[in-house]
Amino acid sequence: MAEGVLFNIAEGIIGRLTSHAFQEMGLIWGVKDELLKLEETVAQIQAVLLDAEQKQATHAVKLWLQSLEDAVYQADDVLDEFYAEGQWRQMMPGNNQVLKQVCIFFSSSNQLAFRLKMGHKIKSIKERLNVIASRRNFHLEVSREDTRFRRVTHSFAPTETIIGRNEDKNAIKQLLFDTVSEENVSIISIVGFGGLGKTALAQLLFNDPEVQTYFELKMWICVSNVFELDVLVKKIIQSATNDIAKSLEIDQLQKELRKLIDGKRYLLVLDDVWNENREKWFGLQNLLLGGAK
Repeated sequence: MAEGVLFNIAEGIIGRLTSHAFQEMGLIWGVKDELLKLEETVAQIQAVLLDAEQKQATHAVKLWLQSLEDAVYQADDVLDEFYAEGQWRQMMPGNNQVLKQVCIFFSSSNQLAFRLKMGHKIKSIKERLNVIASRRNFHLEVSREDTRFRRVTHSFAPTETIIGRNEDKNAIKQLLFDTVSEENVSIISIVGFGGLGKTALAQLLFNDPEVQTYFELKMWICVSNVFELDVLVKKIIQSATNDIAKSLEIDQLQKELRKLIDGKRYLLVLDDVWNENREKWFGLQNLLLGGAK
């Protein structure tokens, strides 16, 4: 496994476990404590992963990472299963949350059995990770940097270094070029765990000649952990103008942004997004209205 990939996957797991969606689901299903313990275990392991991945030349460290890799992927799969059930719950008809929870509890799919099964799986993978973590005695150093705070991405990527993604790229291009959509602001999400190549795929699309020709204005910003409207709008303006955005209030920033995008067909890539707050997403979407189709 390439250096840093396992660290990024662990970081993705922590991001999911600390998200509002997972915390709410954990509360509803009665596994909140188990999810919290799993988060603590993964965080402890992640703290030494950068150092461990840099020391793979040592045979003992390499073997430890191999055993850890399988367990981390298993943890990610367990969370996928848990999230899928939560999505099913959200798709139930009606908006009454109490009604939804009652329907879940008494549904014919035996939700109690699911809760017990998931509780056992989460506890089991947490214990497995704890056992693997206890085997490390390699004097690994704890990394005190959070990559979500220091990661910076960019729009350029040599196309010869990205292989095997043409099918994905063409599928997303079809969505980008869709003029039938009634949405004024169309949103396409590229999701997956850390190290999967989401940024590389976005770079490939951003630099595609047809995409470059189709969109009059193209902007790329790295969001990371800060999803605040004023910060994002400043970054968007800076990307569009290649100039440092002025320190203005959000209302003035919005006016500056409108001048840039009004009547133009534009492409905006938001990379390294962690936010799951729907209100903030809607707030940003409203600020981006006014472009051409």
